[in-house]
Amino acid sequence: MQVIKNYVEQNKQRFLDELFELLRFQSVSADPKYKDDVLKTAAFVAEKLKDAGADKVEVCETAGYPIVYGEKMVDASLPTVLVYGHYDVQPPDPLELWHTPPFEPTVRDGKIYARGACDDKGQFYMHVKAFELMMETGTLACNVKFMIEGEEEVGSANLGIFVKENQERLKADVVLISDTSMISMEHPSIETGLRGLAYMEVEVTGPNRDLHSGVYGGAVANPITMLCKMIASLHDENNHITIPAFYDKVADLSEEERSALNSAPYDEEEYKQDLDIAEVWGEKGYSTLERTGTRPTLEVNGIWGGYTGEGAKTVLPSKAFAKISMRLVPHQNSEEIAAIFSKHFEEIAPAGVRVKVTPHHGGEPVVTPTDSIAYRAAEKAIETSFGKQAIPTRGGGSIPIVALFEEVLGIKTVLLGFGLDSDALHSPNEKYDIFNYYKGIETLPLFHQYYAELSKGE
Repeated sequence: MQVIKNYVEQNKQRFLDELFELLRFQSVSADPKYKDDVLKTAAFVAEKLKDAGADKVEVCETAGYPIVYGEKMVDASLPTVLVYGHYDVQPPDPLELWHTPPFEPTVRDGKIYARGACDDKGQFYMHVKAFELMMETGTLACNVKFMIEGEEEVGSANLGIFVKENQERLKADVVLISDTSMISMEHPSIETGLRGLAYMEVEVTGPNRDLHSGVYGGAVANPITMLCKMIASLHDENNHITIPAFYDKVADLSEEERSALNSAPYDEEEYKQDLDIAEVWGEKGYSTLERTGTRPTLEVNGIWGGYTGEGAKTVLPSKAFAKISMRLVPHQNSEEIAAIFSKHFEEIAPAGVRVKVTPHHGGEPVVTPTDSIAYRAAEKAIETSFGKQAIPTRGGGSIPIVALFEEVLGIKTVLLGFGLDSDALHSPNEKYDIFNYYKGIETLPLFHQYYAELSKGE
């Protein structure tokens, strides 16, 4: 452990400078205007993998953005760890809500503020620096493969193709991902499951053109009003989703499982204060920890239509739009949920409007085993690094590719993230604590060490 701490201490500033350089790339995969920056980011990641000591580093072309691959095979008899991460980021909008520019990393109170600071540049780059540390100190205990993609934030469609076409190249014993969070640095935790995702876009059309709201208002259905009514009907008075068959495959947790989940440290007053809300909201009969980790949800991610510019324009719009996502739990299937959502949304449309539903990306929920060698290695690494036992938790987010790794490569995943739920992922002023960044670089080599040691005993 001291060798690890010494190397991190000697290279702290360089590690931070390199992360800042990575964060300055505007690698927004959702918007084509950022294409050049996305490609430059891939090239930068490949360069840093080479510098760290990886072999066979390649920027692999896809139908979309490239996947950066690299490996270090030290001994065929050793276990192989496949490190997955993504270099693309969410759009920074709304820009006016950022306190400092989203692509100019700024440190305030020991925290790095920038788009991608935690999701996932800061987290995947810990693995690159941990790998460098192991190479430079001669402590690399496992074979390592890296697969860093550029389309996670838009559904990873081309990564699925890449995985299926490169099964031999990607052959490994476990997938290691840092794209999740801990309860806190005082209460280190390991996520043991992720929710799935079904992401939809809806379009509601009324008249064939925008109309004068004085001449036509009150006689023609307003698409925005109709859309709002339709969306409002998707939850009942208990905040239960009203789509028929939505819950058919949802398995309730046992009382023992619920008790274990709710034993995790959680302060509701602190939670509300952090978000500046007067009260929590959600499905009746469940705690906040259950709602965010083990129950399915339906949320409106964006809604627009009509005139939204400066000043006033009295218009009855022709169209209204919304983006809606549903987080899914084990046994639900993203394609099935997308189909029943589409059918229901079309059926509840009033006669005065027409509806078009377009499914976007999706992914399946996963639960990772807590009795595997890899999980035990992660627990041991946390205990050594933090001096405390890791608390198992369920994550509310989605990493769609995890289910594919299991299906195609036949291997399980360990979710060893170092972010915090308060890091404002996907929001303005995203952050990542410098302490967490360094702590990740310290902890990851321990995972490799313990994974190799425990594997020998099997």
